[in-house]
Amino acid sequence: MVRTGTSERPDLPIAVVIGGGGMGMSTAKRLGQHCRIVLASLSADKNPAREAALKEDGIDAVAVQCDMTDPASVDRLAAFVAERGPLRTLAHVAAFSPSMGDWRTLLAVNLVGPALIERAMLKLAQPHTAAIFVSSLAGHRPQPPSDEVLAVLDRPLAPDFFEALEALLPAAEHTSGNAYSLTKTALNRMCRQRAWAWGQKGARIVSMSPGMIATPMGALEFAGANREHKLALLAKTPLGREGTMIETADAIEFLASERASFITGTDLLVDGGVHAAMAFPED
Repeated sequence: MVRTGTSERPDLPIAVVIGGGGMGMSTAKRLGQHCRIVLASLSADKNPAREAALKEDGIDAVAVQCDMTDPASVDRLAAFVAERGPLRTLAHVAAFSPSMGDWRTLLAVNLVGPALIERAMLKLAQPHTAAIFVSSLAGHRPQPPSDEVLAVLDRPLAPDFFEALEALLPAAEHTSGNAYSLTKTALNRMCRQRAWAWGQKGARIVSMSPGMIATPMGALEFAGANREHKLALLAKTPLGREGTMIETADAIEFLASERASFITGTDLLVDGGVHAAMAFPED
């Protein structure tokens, strides 16, 4: 029986977008041009409006609640995706900025959660599946962590992860800002380390590191304790402006596409050139 008044496209593959904030929604709208969208977010109360907004744009979309720091919740998401059809794209956008939580909260949301999602979605990967994890310019800090710290960051799902990391760092460094930087460094490393596992399924995994992007979360940082630091970074950005969520969606769409079919196990900086400017300051 022919149905009318619906944008359902059962013939399309699935794109899973983790995170329902500004960048998550812009990513869902872009990937929804070629995929059915499963939008996963912790904010169950906001999901109906997000789903409705995507459907109003003609996108076959469903928004579901998922706590990505809870293994059981992540497993339920993976089972839901498996029932709906083949996984074409995973875009992991969700993260907390430093002002949104404390040391352990940032470690859990920005690293433990992505690691759980990566392991669960790998089971659904097939040839041409692409996983994109949104990281940050903060993951490219000039002074990388010690080898001992990196070794702990490389195993975020270990039962003693938090305790092991805290034992290596002085208490003064157990801050949300340091956690943010450490988790983004670790996220970039995860995408390099896991490239072989994804490649065994003919699939790809990459990270994408935005710089100064005009998002609601970014606006919180400009209004908070990190304002001066953010303004200094903006002043050093060669293109002289923040990026837009349209531009980050462009990058994610490219990395997910067959145009990027030989790109895996690496990171793409989308930062207006600020990392280069800090490495090679103007004379």
